[in-house]
Amino acid sequence: MSRVYKEKQISRLQHPTAQDVLNGKVRGIKSVLPFLGPAFIAAVAYIDPGNFATNITAGSQYGYLLLWVIAFSNLMAVLIQSLSAKLGIATGKNLPEVARENFSKKTSILLWIQAELVIMATDLAEFIGAALGMYLLFDIPMLPAALITAVGSFAILELQRRGVRAFEAGITAMVMMVVLAFALQTFLAHPDAGSIAAGFIPKFADVNSILLATGILGATVMPHAIYLHSSLTQHRVVGKNDEEKRKIFKFEFMDIVIAMIIAGAINMSMLIIAAAVFHTKGMNVEDLDVAFHSLHDMLGPMASISFGLGLLIAGLASSSVGTLSGDVVMQGFINKHIPIYLRRAITMIPPLLIIAFGANATKALVWSQVILSFGIAFALIPLIMFTSNKKIMGGLVNHKFTTILGWIVAAIVVLLNIYLLYQTAVGA
Repeated sequence: MSRVYKEKQISRLQHPTAQDVLNGKVRGIKSVLPFLGPAFIAAVAYIDPGNFATNITAGSQYGYLLLWVIAFSNLMAVLIQSLSAKLGIATGKNLPEVARENFSKKTSILLWIQAELVIMATDLAEFIGAALGMYLLFDIPMLPAALITAVGSFAILELQRRGVRAFEAGITAMVMMVVLAFALQTFLAHPDAGSIAAGFIPKFADVNSILLATGILGATVMPHAIYLHSSLTQHRVVGKNDEEKRKIFKFEFMDIVIAMIIAGAINMSMLIIAAAVFHTKGMNVEDLDVAFHSLHDMLGPMASISFGLGLLIAGLASSSVGTLSGDVVMQGFINKHIPIYLRRAITMIPPLLIIAFGANATKALVWSQVILSFGIAFALIPLIMFTSNKKIMGGLVNHKFTTILGWIVAAIVVLLNIYLLYQTAVGA
């Protein structure tokens, strides 16, 4: 056996490929590594700046009371993202492509239009959040901060040109930075462990706490993450038969669980920090800039800087993922494509105009979540329909229990979002 061959075999054991895993040559923890990545990109949608305001408001008003709502939301997210990933693995197509094949041309066009509007609303929240982070950290006026953010988002998109793995690695690294930022804040906040544990017991304090819980649940599922996840898995590792596809899905499910645990931990830490720092002082904090300055006053500059960095990084990462989702829905629903840099430039116009006219950033984030509510049903219902269809899914078709659970979750999410829209309209 030659030295070169031995070196190749050693390298392969140290850096196993997906095919090595499927062939049974690699076992244990290393067998998961080739499949990690897609869920981390999708998980960015669950920690976008739109979540910051909701979690901080919940923590400052009700302490640790609604921690269980975030945990329940994450369980829903695991189910929904796993269905999306499974669709890509089973069919080799993403959700918009499958919709185009199974719906009329007119329906596909209408689905594309609403998906583009939803992604624009998503991009609005993420872009403004990143610009706000820049403004808070460096005291740069919002409009110049937004322009700097624009340059940063183009730089992240450049990773995609270097390949999917480079983009996955870049986004995953950014998620880990957000994790470290909120881990530091949690450490500095010194939350009460007993109160945290009690927060996982389902209960409410009053009608307003129910409304806030509704907001957390209703804003959890992001339509663009559903579209995107199926695209991330459709060609990443291709199974030759149903058995291989089932193995691939098993490993991708591990990726989803890990990514959603991390996203859930970040969201929980936001609420925990607000509970430990603001609620204990009787402060009701709803604006992100107030949270930033209050953290500085109460916990010191390290806390506020890490908060601002978390907001900036989450906004930049999620805006790039939103742009990628837009490319997926256009290509899938109407089989058209525009250069991704042009798409990025177009989607920057609305948030730049909002910032230029001096609109309140936090209110803009809230309204973007309202617009997102319209798109939930149009992504979630087709996803459950398709993954329950044996002709489409083959051996990866949903079990009956999974389908029933999926429809229950879809009903909960859609009804909550309708209720949120009603509440917003009444309160407007």
